[in-house]
Amino acid sequence: MKLLVINPNISTDVTALIEREARRSTRPGTELSMATAPFGVAYIETRAEAQIGGYAAMQLAAERYADHDAVVVAAFGDPGLTALREILPIPVVGMTEAALVSACQQGGRFSVIAISQRIQAWYRETIAAYGFADRLASIRALDEPLAHIGRVQEDQGERLVALAERAVLDDGADVLILAGAPLAGLARDVAERLQVPALDGVTCALHQAQALVDLGTTAPSAGSFAAPPCKPCRGLPETLARLVGRQDLVNRT
Repeated sequence: MKLLVINPNISTDVTALIEREARRSTRPGTELSMATAPFGVAYIETRAEAQIGGYAAMQLAAERYADHDAVVVAAFGDPGLTALREILPIPVVGMTEAALVSACQQGGRFSVIAISQRIQAWYRETIAAYGFADRLASIRALDEPLAHIGRVQEDQGERLVALAERAVLDDGADVLILAGAPLAGLARDVAERLQVPALDGVTCALHQAQALVDLGTTAPSAGSFAAPPCKPCRGLPETLARLVGRQDLVNRT
């Protein structure tokens, strides 16, 4: 099994964090290919940045998906996830959806621990879009500028743990999601210090991607996630244009 793991932002330090946790979450025989967005922002906080990250993820996936069994979008908020499910013939998993589903299997209400205040609006909208708004106990976030996105865990680890504790004691969280690729691996490192289960989106996404490959489902030929219709396009990379503009892949498997 071979998985393509995409970081939709430009931070190679964050890609390294994602890869470290991803490799701890793969079974023997599973291979990983890592990809970092060639354009965009250092980390995604806003709706606009998420749109850019989604396009970067689509471009990378179009270029590289062919020799892989599944794709993982490794950014909280899942930029480009549903679009990728429309155009790719293999499973696509987002770390947000994976973490939310896993959280709801372990408790009644969950809290999200985030790296910035600005990110909260986008996170709330994403959670609501997935249908989990009623299960959200709270979003608690850091409230100071980040000196280096690749060192958030080292620089802000104790504050993040304190936010997680408050989410349990004050907000009634049964499960915690330590959100965002810059926090990849933190849930594993601090789990014994917390009173309720703590989840890592990268971990959840890798396990679910492997499970979907095992299930062996085929790509749809009907419904809202069937391949897009053929139509002219302009200005797209050739690999992406083949998927979204000149789509006649009747042999999708």
